[in-house]
Amino acid sequence: MSQSIAPVLEEKQIDTSPTLTFEEYRVYQGDIDVQYELYKGKLIPMPTAAVLHIKICEYLVYKLQRYIATHNLDLVVKTGLGVRTDEDKSRIPDVVVCTKSLLEQAGARPGAGILDFDEKPLLVVEVVSQDRRADYVIKRGEYELANVPEYCIVDYKNGKQKIRLFALIEGEDGYTYTDYLPGEEMVSVVFPDLILSVDEILNPPLVEELINAEKARLLELGQEAATERQRADEERQRADEERQRAEEERQRADEQLQRAERLAARLRELDIDPDTV
Repeated sequence: MSQSIAPVLEEKQIDTSPTLTFEEYRVYQGDIDVQYELYKGKLIPMPTAAVLHIKICEYLVYKLQRYIATHNLDLVVKTGLGVRTDEDKSRIPDVVVCTKSLLEQAGARPGAGILDFDEKPLLVVEVVSQDRRADYVIKRGEYELANVPEYCIVDYKNGKQKIRLFALIEGEDGYTYTDYLPGEEMVSVVFPDLILSVDEILNPPLVEELINAEKARLLELGQEAATERQRADEERQRADEERQRAEEERQRADEQLQRAERLAARLRELDIDPDTV
């Protein structure tokens, strides 16, 4: 006699985590070593970043800060700064560029540092981690809905290496995007004269090395400037010495002329024509 086997039903996991409002999320105190994003009211823990992920973020921060300083822009570049994307959603991009005033507004509120709906950043950057769909689809939709002017995805995974740049273009309905591949240069839409090597972004040097190289260049420039100042000082000293010699020669000539005039006057007193002597 055959026996029927009752099907084994997989136990369905039930989400028992709390659903938070945005204001509750802003002041949420969880594990101090974990950052959380908010998605549909649920806390989403962010994974620990890989070393290359960290290097890419630091490199982009360095390049953006240098660009802002060079162009004297009233902007800041931050990591760890939240961006609210919907009523019950908030993200923590890898890199955020916003105005100083917006950062100060976020800092004046209690709780986590998050830009609210009306505090729109100019640029957000996400370096692809484990959940590719989140970066390419879900977050893309959220940043577009929040009217973030430019959203940059850095994808460093082997075989998929590229930088995808989403931008709000006047006359276009929503985001349009451009893919930049290894060997090319990425051109920002918000900052059109910001041009970065894709190869360097995907495999960046250590920022500490860039800073040391810059210090070395500044030191070299300082030494060159000091040499030029010394050379200029020596030239001025030689010129001063030449002027002094010329002045001494003029004084001697004046003295000789005065002696000749006195002699001529004395000869005339003696009824002698000095021109005939």
